[in-house]
Amino acid sequence: MSRIEQRWFEFRHMDELSAGNSLVHQLHPGVKLLATLVFVIVTASFPKYEIAAMVPLLLYPLFLISLADLPWGLLLRRLLLGLPFAVFIGVFNPLFDQTPLYQIGPVTLSGGVVSFFSILLRFSLSVLAALALIATTGINALGAALQAFGVPRALVNQILFMYRYLHVLMEEVVRTLRAHSLRSPEREAVRIGTWGSLTGLLLLRTLDRAQRVYQAMLCRGFDGEVRLMRSSNLRLNDGIFLLIWLCFFVTIRIFNFPQWLGALLMGR
Repeated sequence: MSRIEQRWFEFRHMDELSAGNSLVHQLHPGVKLLATLVFVIVTASFPKYEIAAMVPLLLYPLFLISLADLPWGLLLRRLLLGLPFAVFIGVFNPLFDQTPLYQIGPVTLSGGVVSFFSILLRFSLSVLAALALIATTGINALGAALQAFGVPRALVNQILFMYRYLHVLMEEVVRTLRAHSLRSPEREAVRIGTWGSLTGLLLLRTLDRAQRVYQAMLCRGFDGEVRLMRSSNLRLNDGIFLLIWLCFFVTIRIFNFPQWLGALLMGR
């Protein structure tokens, strides 16, 4: 199995995970979405030099992943796939911000280095929470929750179509690369010069597939609106979950527990 095929199967596996029956899966989609949005906002609101104060926030994605019994390997591979974007955002910070902040033995950590690792931590926390949300809720339930929160229907439709037809695009990519490998069995990888023609072929096949998909949708009565099933009513468990985690996020944002714990252990 090629690396692209493996990524495709992992992408499809994320949808299969949302059909679980754990306590996290049974929570109301809107409650999980709201809690995750607040989590991301709180994570992004910390000062740029804060690292230790954000560490307790790791409890939220750990709670969702552990209670829902999600595969850590799959989630970490998804996280590593997007990590280069965070690295690109903060990689130049050490060059522009060289103010000394911490002294660890002979090593001096500048503000740029600290802010760089702060960006990586924020990104990792946010992505893990988002992956856990998708893997325990499903894209259709999330779309219904977004509509309930007042997100424009056109935007929700675009998100749903983009997510659904990424599968179609990946299927065309796998077929194209498989056909190339069958015609050139002596080559383990696609040569750089061949990628241009393969990309053009993929574009033509994608346009043709998109036209056929759209015609099939029209035959089934598509009128521009994606009809989603309504979410279940809120229950007591949903309210308790939301209240506990919102209080936790606010508390972590106001009080620096790692600093307080360190001072307590040092006897200060």
